[in-house]
Amino acid sequence: MELIDHLMLGFSTALSLQNITYAFVGCLLGTLIGVLPGLGPSATIAMLLPATYALPPVAALIMLAGIYYGAQYGGSTTAILVNLPGESSSVVTAIDGYQMARKGRAGVALATAGISSFAAGCVATLVLAAFATPMSELAFKFGPAEYFSLMVLGLIGAVVLASGSLIKAVGMIILGLIFGLVGTDVNSGAARFSFDIPELTDGLNFVALAMGLFGFAEIIINLEQREKRETFTNRITNLFPAARDFRRMWPAVVRGTTIGTLLGILPGGGATLSSFAAYTVEKKLSKYPEEFGKGAIEGVAGPEAANNAGSQTSFIPLLTLGIPSNVVMALMVGAMTIHNIQPGPQVMTSDPALFWGLIASMWIGNLMLIVLNLPMIGLWVKLLKVPYRYLYPAILVFCSIGVYSVNNNTFDVFQAAAFGLIGYVFVKLALEPAPLLLGFVLGPMMEENFRRAMLLSRGDFSVFVTRPISVSLLIGAALLVAIVALPAVRQTREVAFQEE
Repeated sequence: MELIDHLMLGFSTALSLQNITYAFVGCLLGTLIGVLPGLGPSATIAMLLPATYALPPVAALIMLAGIYYGAQYGGSTTAILVNLPGESSSVVTAIDGYQMARKGRAGVALATAGISSFAAGCVATLVLAAFATPMSELAFKFGPAEYFSLMVLGLIGAVVLASGSLIKAVGMIILGLIFGLVGTDVNSGAARFSFDIPELTDGLNFVALAMGLFGFAEIIINLEQREKRETFTNRITNLFPAARDFRRMWPAVVRGTTIGTLLGILPGGGATLSSFAAYTVEKKLSKYPEEFGKGAIEGVAGPEAANNAGSQTSFIPLLTLGIPSNVVMALMVGAMTIHNIQPGPQVMTSDPALFWGLIASMWIGNLMLIVLNLPMIGLWVKLLKVPYRYLYPAILVFCSIGVYSVNNNTFDVFQAAAFGLIGYVFVKLALEPAPLLLGFVLGPMMEENFRRAMLLSRGDFSVFVTRPISVSLLIGAALLVAIVALPAVRQTREVAFQEE
């Protein structure tokens, strides 16, 4: 049983004192970030990328992964208690979770969210472990043409599944690709788009760009919003769902886990898309559709299972193919690059302890999150009373120190500040920065694989359509474009994101 041997290696790595400590730190930070409105996992991971430079690679990735799936747990707490989603994937949880809290069932809603997330996270991690080896073996059959086509599919998927206007999403992808061109051309050695600025000859700093777009911009937006947050003052009791609640929630958990597991793998997918899809399915299949929006337990169980499953299976394309499926995975690519790790199938063979240790840590992290979220509800509620004016200046200072520490270069801090202003403008113009970051990460990889494919085929463009895997991926990309162009699908998509 090869899988069991791999998992034993993973648990022996993940259960070391150092890695358990960083898994706990990641889960704790993730829960904290999920609870505090306005700070999401994207911003937090961007802020902490410099801090991981001094950590061992396994510990760094375990901590960042814990932040990502931990935020899915924590986001449900404020969504249920004060109708204020701490994370975008918890938006739909607030619809019925908050109504349950108003009816005196806050404890049941919180327990439902925690149990659903735990069950889904465990199953999704098992799927990740089971699919890792076959997907990695498939990846070894990929040449430059296949990788280029896969990245085309990934970028189109990110455009289709991005919220808001398709035209704006395409524009952000193109802008990201352009940003990826800045620096020295590997083949010719010529400086491109550097404008005679020496610091730009190495390209735009990934940490500065990510922290500016997601960290600094988020701070500016939240400081601009001065509305007073609601405070939950009721006593939370009855944390354990009744037998009738279990009978209603388990089918929703199973369906949500299935939906999240599948959508998490898709390019552009992840926790947010999974939670919205699960809520829609539960509303259509429920025997009590009239309760939705008024406190249906399925409206909490399904989306919470889906968002946690989606956050964990989104690691599959990253770890096996080296392709980020969403913005958080793009940030994970940055973290791996900091540690000189090339994402892709070779990680499994060159550093199996890192690969399987990260997977095993997700089971440990899910167990930690149950302990962190249910008994410590009172602490998380008190954190909601911390004024923004105290919280964000401290974060801003921490971010600036972190950006500077990567290269000990003040120019990187100025880059981050500039991208913070750009990110603020993007928010004002309803432009989503996630496709830009994906374009920035995938752009250089696309260019490299395109050039290699052209070199190997002696300039013959037919190489992309004569190789079976490559043409299949391109057909998939074309089908995505064709489907979303259909009037009915386009209208449905617009309605879905308007609800968001």
